[in-house]
Amino acid sequence: MSNDSTRGLAAGVLLCVLAGSPSAHAVAPRQLLEIVEIANPVMSPDGSRVAFRTEQASVERNTYDTVWYVQTSEDAAPRRIAEGGVPLRDSAGVALPVNAVWSPDGRWLYYRALIDARIGIWRAAADGTGAGSMTAEAGDVQEVQLSDDGRFLHYSVGAARETVAKAETDEYDRGIRIDPHVPIGQSLFRSGNVEGRMATQRFADIWFSRRNLMSDVPFRWHAIDLATGISAPLQPAPSPERHATPPVPDGVEGQLWKSIAQPDGMGVTLLTRTGEAEGQQQAPNLLLSATADARGGPVAKCVADACTGRSITDVQWRPRHREVLFTSHDPAEGWAQSIHRWDIETGDVHPVVQSGGLVNGGGRDPATGCAVSSDAMACVTADPMQPPRLEWIELDTGDRQVLFDPNRALAQDMSRLPAVRRLQWADNEGREFSGLLYQARHEADTPPPLFVTYYNCPGFVRGGVGDEWPLASLAAAGISALCINRLPNYTMDAVERHGEGLEAVRSVIDLLAAKGVIDPTRVGMGGLSLGGAVTLWTVAESDLIAAASVANPVVSPLYYLIGSMKGDMFFDGLRDMWGLESPEQTPERWQAISPAYKLDRMKAPILFQHSEQEYLYALDYVIPLLRRDQADLYVFPNEPHQKFQPRHKIAAYERNLDWFRFWLQGHEDEGPGKQSQYEHWQQMREASAAWSR
Repeated sequence: MSNDSTRGLAAGVLLCVLAGSPSAHAVAPRQLLEIVEIANPVMSPDGSRVAFRTEQASVERNTYDTVWYVQTSEDAAPRRIAEGGVPLRDSAGVALPVNAVWSPDGRWLYYRALIDARIGIWRAAADGTGAGSMTAEAGDVQEVQLSDDGRFLHYSVGAARETVAKAETDEYDRGIRIDPHVPIGQSLFRSGNVEGRMATQRFADIWFSRRNLMSDVPFRWHAIDLATGISAPLQPAPSPERHATPPVPDGVEGQLWKSIAQPDGMGVTLLTRTGEAEGQQQAPNLLLSATADARGGPVAKCVADACTGRSITDVQWRPRHREVLFTSHDPAEGWAQSIHRWDIETGDVHPVVQSGGLVNGGGRDPATGCAVSSDAMACVTADPMQPPRLEWIELDTGDRQVLFDPNRALAQDMSRLPAVRRLQWADNEGREFSGLLYQARHEADTPPPLFVTYYNCPGFVRGGVGDEWPLASLAAAGISALCINRLPNYTMDAVERHGEGLEAVRSVIDLLAAKGVIDPTRVGMGGLSLGGAVTLWTVAESDLIAAASVANPVVSPLYYLIGSMKGDMFFDGLRDMWGLESPEQTPERWQAISPAYKLDRMKAPILFQHSEQEYLYALDYVIPLLRRDQADLYVFPNEPHQKFQPRHKIAAYERNLDWFRFWLQGHEDEGPGKQSQYEHWQQMREASAAWSR
């Protein structure tokens, strides 16, 4: 790498040891897959107990097990109260939050669940004595809302399951007319997992999101009395205005992003975006404001450094107090989250907790909030060395107590690995990046290869966005693995956006190579979504990458052709996110962005592991690579943007591990059933003399 590039880095780079010990120990991909996730904590009305749900993959049964628990801060272990059912997901494959509601007397927990092939409202006794369904509707429960007075649970019901199934088979028998709502590019009959079953899909209103065939049928609304458990039809249906975004009070600048009403008062707290976007998706700054009386009381603004110098992701009112709890993260700390409390009357801001990763309501969405009472929070915490666990945190003192640690064995295995390090560096343009380096052991005179993934690295990272590249397993196998956080905002110009990723990769390779930490001639890269796009960009626009792995299609003429059937929504998105019209209208822009026009510049072997819903969009650049033995393509049936079936997840993990060990280390695993895989990769290596010149 050039000396100029190395000199262009920030003068100091933070290499902060997170954990580690001298003895090496393998962390298998299956351990990362079978982590017990903890999510959806909710406090009991008296603040003494927290209910929460766990989720764990089962490779043998290719499903997930979910369980609801209740625990107090005094209990040595949680009480199991009910099964949670099959996890519900959005059309991209991401698990949806399940918000439970306590009965006013604290005896019952109500929650939405998919059990026995139907989605309904269930009620579990908080003492663990039993659980049962509260609904027997012909259709599935769609939305759940707590009434304003907290006494009723309102829920909506969609079209009857039998009616939907008949519509699907009728359409199958008659033939399916292709219109802008039909998701061409995937099997058209019952090929997508919608609400827990294989269903026929249609495009929804956002980009390539999907819905079921009859989701446009008007919902029917019902209400459950939380004190008695009795359900009755609800007339009239809840008004959409009930959840409408309130106007920003006078004196508060910026565009409203979030507003949270005070549950036990008249107050409202607001997050507004301020400043000029200047080519970014959002304005760069956040302003935290609040008023104790939303009807026209004075508005307080938080001006402390903790409010203004960090990115706030969540706000909540502290019950029975004039305090707002806000969660934030700091790019200078690698996006590690902290929680503060702000007294809206005095303006005082006090730290509650600083984490080394995530401290939230579970999952890897930093915007989910902890469960809160007047005295304490129950939060799911996770950091690069510590898988998720549940903690009880006192609001006034910040004292922390681990309530539930189901992943203790994995944490112990992680502690035997070399230290994970936080990295901070700047590229030649002065843009500051952060990341996590999972270090491989190596001989003093033989630096290890490096694997890089680019996008977001929250909490316990596992496999990057999409969870397909097992970072700890790669490190244990002798390949250092680096997860890079993208820049805080989202750059709208695609060339600049992808270029940011390339320069983040280039500059950190220069830095680590100069320190003798990695071998710059043996660098692999992989990613999903933006991470996949930046991977292909880096392969085409540099000679940094020796092997790559991509899990999604990117824009190409075929992508345009298939997507154009959607009409204006697709064209608007293509214009906004990539600056593209049709290939005929903006040929130079297409040539700058799409890998379909850069095949001769690609010199690295590429493993494509795509979902069935998306792979056809990529074939105009994947097939030429396949034909010249530069690529390998695997397609996972019935999968959306993010794969979620456990058997598919473990297959993607293990194949990526094999792939990078083959190309970066010359290693072949002797495990059963892998001979044909390596024969093909050997054929690719023999052909590489032609395409790697």
